[in-house]
Amino acid sequence: MFKKTIALLFFVNLVFGQMVTPVRIHYSGGGDWYGNKTTWRNILSRVRQEFDIEVARREVAHRITDPEFFQYPIAYIAGHGNIRFSDQEVRLLRKYLISGGFLFADDDYGMDASFRREMKKVFPELNFVELPFSHPIYHIYYQFSHGLPKVHEHAGGPPKGFGLFYQGRLVCFYSWNTDISDGCEDAEIHGDPPDIREQALKMAVNIFLYALLN
Repeated sequence: MFKKTIALLFFVNLVFGQMVTPVRIHYSGGGDWYGNKTTWRNILSRVRQEFDIEVARREVAHRITDPEFFQYPIAYIAGHGNIRFSDQEVRLLRKYLISGGFLFADDDYGMDASFRREMKKVFPELNFVELPFSHPIYHIYYQFSHGLPKVHEHAGGPPKGFGLFYQGRLVCFYSWNTDISDGCEDAEIHGDPPDIREQALKMAVNIFLYALLN
């Protein structure tokens, strides 16, 4: 577990040397890539409260084919509907991830089948695996001894965190059957209880920190 140590702050600032900004993937296929409009504003606000790290006020949005896409260390994808990558996007997303980028995918309920289909094009040799509760992403700062917090019911049953590992490195973390993004939105948007929103924000901070440090 990482606390507010000088080593952590020095490492992040040394590696990036500039403001850290996540990039939202503007994808095709008809799904609502543009949703969760207040999610990252609140996540990044919490990061600023907890750490002395230069982070943006909110995310930016780009297509994978935009030249700017590779400037950002953390990519984010979410939605309720269909996701489709072009052949060029498949090649570029693979290059982004194996070159050190990290993808946080959050199923808003409805993107699971298409997201898995498209990621299989990106990494045909890999399969999503469920992460054990002992994985560092659940403990890097806040402690989640039972894995992901449950935000919304969706399919019922427990939430699950899946990962794609390329040469031993977690390059994509996929949260399913919970909707962390909705839990991080402004309180009045979904009406989630304060304790649920707090757990969602804490988990999102863990994901953000893990992406930066691994």
